Amino acid sequence: MWQRPYAMPFSTGCQGRNNRMRRGFTTGSCAAAAAKAAAYMLLTGKKRTEIVIETPKGILYKAELLDICRRENQVSCAVEKDGGDDPDITTGVRIYAKVSYREGQDIVIEGGEGVGMVTRPGLDQPVGSAAINHVPRQMIKREVTEVCRLTDYKGGLRIEIAVPGGQQLAESTFNPRLGIIGGISILGTTGIVEPMSSQAFLDTIRAELSQRKAEGFDYAVLTPGNYGLDFMKRTYSWDLDKSIKCGNFIGAALDMAAELEFAKILFMGHIGKLIKVSGGIMNTHSREADCRMELLAAFAVSEQVDYACICRILECKTTEEAVRILKGSGKLQPVMRHIAERICYYMEKRAGQKIKADCILYTNELGELAKSGEAEAWFTLLAQEQGQRI
Repeated sequence: MWQRPYAMPFSTGCQGRNNRMRRGFTTGSCAAAAAKAAAYMLLTGKKRTEIVIETPKGILYKAELLDICRRENQVSCAVEKDGGDDPDITTGVRIYAKVSYREGQDIVIEGGEGVGMVTRPGLDQPVGSAAINHVPRQMIKREVTEVCRLTDYKGGLRIEIAVPGGQQLAESTFNPRLGIIGGISILGTTGIVEPMSSQAFLDTIRAELSQRKAEGFDYAVLTPGNYGLDFMKRTYSWDLDKSIKCGNFIGAALDMAAELEFAKILFMGHIGKLIKVSGGIMNTHSREADCRMELLAAFAVSEQVDYACICRILECKTTEEAVRILKGSGKLQPVMRHIAERICYYMEKRAGQKIKADCILYTNELGELAKSGEAEAWFTLLAQEQGQRI
């Protein structure tokens, strides 16, 4: 019989230290929990004050339900976002789900008050859709479908996710620049918020690198996070969750790797993060630096891309949009190869030439954009490490 996994310790950090950090739950997890609870109360007529869901990471989330409103044909409730020890403007915000009956048999997920709408291409959802990313959508549908199965309900349901005050919160994010208007995005690839911006997180990077070195490995894979998880599994059979997450702290992670005498590092990630490293920027947080379009334009100039295309790149809001322009110019591959070379150059420079660096760049839309000359050999190493057949 299938059973839910045990809940994992909800903290992270170095073993034996007292500065362990508390993880949190994403807006996607909150939305899924609220939707499951509202569906349960609608279909059973029974009130719930808490609900449990399973996050994609396998960690169980037991959520308290707030602002419950039960009517004959619809139920709504809220879950308060807890970002753990990660500084997050959405911590404390209430994520609402309203579930109502609809004709047919489909489960339809929509955005309500405070949830942004996508107005530009190249993002996770198509233009005109609510900015509820695909993993949260999958979570919501899975949890609500489970309730339907348990109650033997075979009809349709409409689920509306709302974040009162989300429009004001969004003004402090990059959503307006990305072409997401009217509110925040419902996000999360693992359902879990990993602390990303403190000394304890840096300690975690060091602990993971130290542990890997102690296990006899002189090479490691770094990645900013789980963005691109599906792409890496599909293309390279590599799970980004097995990589060492460095967040925005690329330079600090390289310093540690050099100190621990690693010989090789593979850095893989989305062009939106890695393009900054091609300019020597080693802390990629947006408050530290955001010259993505300027760097892309500079590399386009070096590869003699048409002037009109360069002007269009400088006006782009997302790197995915700029990449499409480069593809249309016929110069995408040489530009991306040049960027990959410079990323490796700056990584090796930061490590004092003590480490051989490789990288792989990708986007959600186009997949792999470029990889450095010896990146392919890494997958033989990684497959051997995992006992996979090549």
